[in-house]
Amino acid sequence: MDPCQAAPPAFFARPDGVRLAYRHRAGTGPTIVFLPGYMSDMEGGKAVALDAWAAKTGRAILRLDYAGNGASEGSFSDGTLASWRDDALLLIDSLTHGPLLLVGSSMGGWIALLIALVRPERVAGLVGIAAAPDFTEWGFSDADKALLSTEGQIIEPTPYGDEGLVTTLAFWQSGQALRLLGAEIAIDCPVRLLQGQEDRDVPWQTAVRLAQRLRSYDVQTLLIKDGDHRLSRDGDIALLIRTLSSLLDTF
Repeated sequence: MDPCQAAPPAFFARPDGVRLAYRHRAGTGPTIVFLPGYMSDMEGGKAVALDAWAAKTGRAILRLDYAGNGASEGSFSDGTLASWRDDALLLIDSLTHGPLLLVGSSMGGWIALLIALVRPERVAGLVGIAAAPDFTEWGFSDADKALLSTEGQIIEPTPYGDEGLVTTLAFWQSGQALRLLGAEIAIDCPVRLLQGQEDRDVPWQTAVRLAQRLRSYDVQTLLIKDGDHRLSRDGDIALLIRTLSSLLDTF
């Protein structure tokens, strides 16, 4: 095991005192920033594999946990899409310099798009893995929305862990305020979208719709016919690394 991986993560305090966990590896080229999905963290299979590849190739990489997730302090239920975007921005702005290559998984893909919109001068490229922009809009039934309104949260079973999938009204409202797919998305950097067609959480058509909405002409969408939502199989991770390497070679 990489000794850096075995060591505890570093922490950076937000202005309110909540400490955000991160792992930052120095290296060359644009800094790769891995943005986890909903109820995920920087120790997932894809993030760790990218870190190992970055170490082997001498690339700079930043992994992070949003407040209330992974090793970061705070309560998960206090988080919103906007607050987690701002957590990522705080760490990016405080710890990195120069161009960035954002890699976002699921909700992290949505956050990557939001970051690219507010830091266009820094984001040199973006890779979405089952990117899920606007999932507060298309991922909830009318019954879900009614329950959110009356109960303040919903808890659903999830195949990705023992704990239920919690969504708060505040998170849902934040997502609705930050929807992107209804108009042109003013991002001009190269974008690569990896999407499984057997994804039970994000319809593969979302990737196609996102590609259409992005203003950039350098957008490639790769559909993996037997791919699931996580895209964490050895072959999926090898594809992700090839995609990332090819994109980095153009800078």
